Amino acid sequence: MSNRKEKVEAFGRLLDIMDELRVKCPWDRKQTNESLRTNTIEETYELCDAIIRKDETAIKKELGDLLLHVVFYAKIGEEKEEFDIASVCNALCDKLIYRHPHVFGDTDAKTSQAVEQSWEQLKLKEKGGNKTVLEGVPASLPSIVKAHRIQDKARNIGFDWEERNQVWDKVQEEFGELKNEIDRMDADKMEAEFGDLFFSLINAARLYKINPDNALERTNQKFIRRFNYLEEHTLKEGKSLKDMTLGEMDAIWDEAKRQGL
Repeated sequence: MSNRKEKVEAFGRLLDIMDELRVKCPWDRKQTNESLRTNTIEETYELCDAIIRKDETAIKKELGDLLLHVVFYAKIGEEKEEFDIASVCNALCDKLIYRHPHVFGDTDAKTSQAVEQSWEQLKLKEKGGNKTVLEGVPASLPSIVKAHRIQDKARNIGFDWEERNQVWDKVQEEFGELKNEIDRMDADKMEAEFGDLFFSLINAARLYKINPDNALERTNQKFIRRFNYLEEHTLKEGKSLKDMTLGEMDAIWDEAKRQGL
């Protein structure tokens, strides 16, 4: 692995390359914060995919792609004379020091939960920070991730179940309310109750230390593997899925399950 000097030199090399690209490359020269935004989102998801696959080579590659975007935004900020990569790094360092008084100060925090609670309180106090507990949850987050973050932030100020098993009563309550609205076939209320049920299930996942987004993605990937097996199996036999019965498809699906797919 690289030593500290080599790491600093590598980062300096990246900054030099970015400076040159911004001057000499027509594509890089015309980019703006707005034009880069969608690509940044895509790169973030690609990193998430690599992490889920536990593909270390891909993680390294996607981290590089994401780092390029950080450097790119900082370069644009420098050109506008608003900020540069040094001010970005220094602001981050200052924030980390401020929010870790148990490391850089004399505050005592012996558990990760205590650190999280302190973190949220400090965010409310710092200049230019969040004015409310939930203000720091980005509006554009995917709904499952957003629900988890909302619940996590509420927990950090003490708004949570006293015992985690109490959440299952809430899940059952929301499921019952959904069934009632399904019986009435009120589309708007069915959607609202489905949302409440999702929210309560995400709450349960959080309480049992399960990442709901990761859990759902594992199931997505499992379904894809089994459905691909089903499709490939039928194609090899010269059949079409449209012409098969559900029973025939279930039999192949069960075979995929037995093979560990």
